[in-house]
Amino acid sequence: MKLFKYSIQITLAAAAILFATACDDKLDEPAENIAITDSTDYSIAENMISPLIGLYAKFNDKGWEANPLMSVRGDDVNAGGLGDQQDFAETDLYNYNKDFWMYNSAWEGEYRDVITSHSTMEQIQLYADKTGNQSLGDQYIAEAKTIRSWILFNISRTWGNILVPTSSDPTELLAADITSKNDVMQHISNQMDEAIPFLPDMNPNQRTDIRGGVTKYTALAIKALANLELKNYQAVADATSQIISSNKFSLEADFYELFKIPGKLNNENLLEMQYSDFGQGSGDSKSYLFEFFGPQSWTPKVEGAGSGWGFWEPSLKYIKFMLDRGETVRLETSVLFTDRGIAEIQKDPNYTTLPAWVSNTTRSGDEINDYARALFASGKHYLPSDQLTPGRTTYGTNKNFTCIRYAEILLMHAEAITQGASSSSISADAAVNLVRERAGLTAISGVTNEQVMDEKFAELAMEWGTRFFDMVRLEKYNELSYEGRTFTADLIYLPYPQNQVDLLPVLKGSN
Repeated sequence: MKLFKYSIQITLAAAAILFATACDDKLDEPAENIAITDSTDYSIAENMISPLIGLYAKFNDKGWEANPLMSVRGDDVNAGGLGDQQDFAETDLYNYNKDFWMYNSAWEGEYRDVITSHSTMEQIQLYADKTGNQSLGDQYIAEAKTIRSWILFNISRTWGNILVPTSSDPTELLAADITSKNDVMQHISNQMDEAIPFLPDMNPNQRTDIRGGVTKYTALAIKALANLELKNYQAVADATSQIISSNKFSLEADFYELFKIPGKLNNENLLEMQYSDFGQGSGDSKSYLFEFFGPQSWTPKVEGAGSGWGFWEPSLKYIKFMLDRGETVRLETSVLFTDRGIAEIQKDPNYTTLPAWVSNTTRSGDEINDYARALFASGKHYLPSDQLTPGRTTYGTNKNFTCIRYAEILLMHAEAITQGASSSSISADAAVNLVRERAGLTAISGVTNEQVMDEKFAELAMEWGTRFFDMVRLEKYNELSYEGRTFTADLIYLPYPQNQVDLLPVLKGSN
């Protein structure tokens, strides 16, 4: 399937309208911006949640292109080639085109959600002022602040020095100064310190008002991620220790099912983008575009289930790394093999004999056929055809998109300790071995930072660019120079989209 190439041009006047909207299932209408409050009665207490519901809906409905663009550059994953969207493949090769539509669309979409977060906070405060329920208002504002911080975190990891809005007025960006990446990460950490006291003290799946909504532990996780970028390892250990000591999270026993329907709102998940077909075989459905990641050709167990587009491919380097470790469940889960891909592995004399389970037929009975664009597909973005709601045929329909999970918390905790931090919860050995045990591997002792990074490679491949950003942070650029690519320090950040530089000259030369 050929993607429709497009470029979104947003004037500031249009942006003021677009950025202020936040639609939701409950109210198919804009969450009103502070500038048009005359039509809203902020004294109706039960409506205070409406802007927040709108923000969650907007968060779940973000543009599909942002995640693959931010995640494609590590040595764990390659862009599927041969065909359209050549500049996406070139990005994977560290050849960046500032005019590529995906750069501009991802930038605009992420900033739109940042501005929507501000609009949400402003509206909630109006409700709190009118109703006198500041306590509930503080919680809802903290939730919006947490979502905003997650978005800023990903923008800054991708583009480095960025603009940090302080209100819902998009024209503020015209006069805004550039904020350095380190300052963005410190800002996020500070924001999470402000939010944490007001957030629910529970697993997100325990919430009854907005099931799966952010909690204290989501904010602690984002704080840990931001401080990891700052190499403030003690802050990482402190935040992850609080999550671990809460005993509110656990690893899903079945790694294979974690990324499928049974993994939705799992005890392992701290943040996920939620989708649903409402259990109906037709009618309304809220879905992420998982087709982008799926194989172009397959013979599904359930006849009629649609295939994907083939733009996302686990790397041969990753697969060989996993085979060398004797990995089974994590490799089976992460990689969908084709016969052509298996033959490519076996060209290497070290891998002529593969484990018997390596097959182009998944555990769930779907057969992955050869296709031109890639040798492998991502199992983490795969939904077995027999888990589709009867009547639904689109690839991945009803599957959630996990953002942060407990395994990453454990491994960040271990990483911080091996970098000199102290722990108030568990040891690095204990944290790593919890993850290894789930993967069917033997325990290790005296864990080193190198072993932690190997565990992160094995566990978190193809998830939010974690591997790329780990290697950049540790300056292990040689790991990112693989399969014909050459990575250097000047390639860490994507260039700002040219459309944005034209609109906001302060961006010129800033990353």
